[in-house]
Amino acid sequence: MRIAIDAMGGDNAPWAITEGVLLAAKEWPDAELILVGDETKLQPITVNCPTNVKLHHASEIILSDDEPVKAVRRKKDSSMVVAARLVREGEADAMISAGNTGALMTAGLLVVGRIPGIERPALAPMIPTLDGSGTLALDLGANMDATPEQLLQYAIMGSIYRAKVDGIPRPRVGLLNVGTEDSKGNELTKAAFRLMKEAPIHFVGNIEARNVLHGECDVLVCDGFAGNILLKSVEGTASAIFKVLKEEFKRNLFTKAAAVALAPGLKNFKKRLDYSETGGAPMLGLNGLVLKAHGSSDANAMMNAVRQARIAIEGKLVPSITAEIGVSETKER
Repeated sequence: MRIAIDAMGGDNAPWAITEGVLLAAKEWPDAELILVGDETKLQPITVNCPTNVKLHHASEIILSDDEPVKAVRRKKDSSMVVAARLVREGEADAMISAGNTGALMTAGLLVVGRIPGIERPALAPMIPTLDGSGTLALDLGANMDATPEQLLQYAIMGSIYRAKVDGIPRPRVGLLNVGTEDSKGNELTKAAFRLMKEAPIHFVGNIEARNVLHGECDVLVCDGFAGNILLKSVEGTASAIFKVLKEEFKRNLFTKAAAVALAPGLKNFKKRLDYSETGGAPMLGLNGLVLKAHGSSDANAMMNAVRQARIAIEGKLVPSITAEIGVSETKER
C-alpha cells in the first residue's frame, strides 16, 4: 500500500510530520510512505531514512490562512494538491494532511472527487468517550447545512467506517438532537429520523449532547453547524478542566502532594481525550481515502494517522462505501 503525506501542512511541519512518518515506516515496513513537499527542506531531515519512505517534490505550500478554493486552484504544485493528485491518479491509496481544513476538503472535492451518489462528503473526527471506545461524529464542519438524505448518507458511511476500521460488528448509530423522544427536533432531524429508522443500519435513535461522552452510540450523525459547535464545546470543556485542575494542584503543599499521588490516573484520563491517539479524521464520501490530521499534530499523532490509513485501506473502506451507496441509490430508484 502507498500513503501520501502532506509534509508541509500543519503547525509543526515539516519536522514533526516527517518524524512521525519515519516512526511509521519502521513500524510498518510493508507500507510505502510518500512525503510530499519541498525536497530542499525534507532531504536534510530524512537522511538514512527507511527504504519505504519516498520523497515527492512539491514547490508550493497552502497556508493556514489561505482562502481554500483560491489556494487549491492557484497553488497547483502545493504539497496538499500534489498529494491529492497522487490519490486521484492511483499512485497513492490514501493521503494525510494536517494543513488547512477548508483547503483539504476543497482539494478532496476538486481533485480526488466524490463517490458517485454522494451528495456531500463529511468530516468525521472521533469524539472521545468515557469507556475509551470513542464516537465517530459526522459531519463536524465540512457542510453547515444538510438535507435529511445527506444525514442518512452520513449514517451509512459512518457505520461502514466503524465496522471496517474499528472492527465493530454492528455499530450503533445515533442522531444528535435536543431530546431522546422520537418526535423531538426540528424539521431536519425529524425527517432524518424517519429515514434512518428504515435504513439498513443499527439506528438507536436520538442522542442528546450531554450523553455523547457516555458512549451511547458508535456513530453520531449531525449537520456541520451543530456538529462543529458540539466539537468545540467538548474541546473547550476538556481544556478548561485541565486548566482548573492544574491551578488547584499548585495551590499548596498538600495539593501538590495529592497531584503526585493522582498523576498516573490523570495521565490516563488525559490520554483518553488526546487527539494524537486517534490520528486523524476521515473525509468520508470522497472517491479516495483522505485523512485530516489535527493542525498541531506531533510525531505520535502522525504515526497514528498512518496506522489509521493502513487499517482503512486493508478494510477496503472506500470500495465498501461505494458499493453500499450504489445499492441504496438503486433501491431508491
